[in-house]
Amino acid sequence: MFPILIKIGPVTIHTYGFMMALGVAFGLWFLFSQAKKYDLDASKLIDMAFYTIIISLIGAKIVLLVSNFSYYTKYPKELFSLARSGGVFQGGLAFGIVFAIWYLRKQKISVWRTADLVGPALALGHGFGRIGCFSAGCCYGRACEMPWGVSFHNDYSHELTGITQNTPLHPTQLYEALLNFLNFGVLFFFLRRKKFDGQIFCLYIINYSIIRYIVEFYRGDHPVTAYLFHNASPYLSVSYPQVFCLVGLVGGLILFFILKKKKTVRT
Repeated sequence: MFPILIKIGPVTIHTYGFMMALGVAFGLWFLFSQAKKYDLDASKLIDMAFYTIIISLIGAKIVLLVSNFSYYTKYPKELFSLARSGGVFQGGLAFGIVFAIWYLRKQKISVWRTADLVGPALALGHGFGRIGCFSAGCCYGRACEMPWGVSFHNDYSHELTGITQNTPLHPTQLYEALLNFLNFGVLFFFLRRKKFDGQIFCLYIINYSIIRYIVEFYRGDHPVTAYLFHNASPYLSVSYPQVFCLVGLVGGLILFFILKKKKTVRT
């Protein structure tokens, strides 16, 4: 694909980084524009988002390291690849949630009302991020016999991510990008119709857990050590990201019913 968007002399702008920045920008724009409508301090939410992004990036890499610890122990030089890897999104999400809750409580800002805006913002930003993945050749899919299979021919992407070249692959990055944009549309639709604070964020966790669990069946970039159960058939295998998805799905459902029972009235 196109890992390098612009290269002028020593200045290089990578497509992945550009799309990530675009995703962050759209996510922050959504958070800022909606905060005023829900009587929230927009400037403090932007500060929270900035620090949360940093914590989430660190958390995503930590979870990637832990879930593939045996691989990095066997190939210690691959530890340097963590610097250019996005990490495990669910790990970053978990670290980010913990920090955001601490920050919001410290600033005495409604946690669940804020979370209802963060959910759609995450889905929107993540959609752009996955387009960046597609351009860079990371998070790639397994061999695809469907007519929409895509082939990568860029040597730079192969050296950077190890992606299989000249073979039609499932465009898992685009699958997830489209599903994240769809998730954003669903969450935004229900945002004005929510019955209690925290409802939209719970829906985000539930929806994304299902999205990622399904897309994982078509991923081709995981080493064998990234699976809890590995089988010749990808549909009978369970990767560690899928385990995180199951935890997220159960946690999201439990939280949904707890908050629904409390029935916090939105003002």
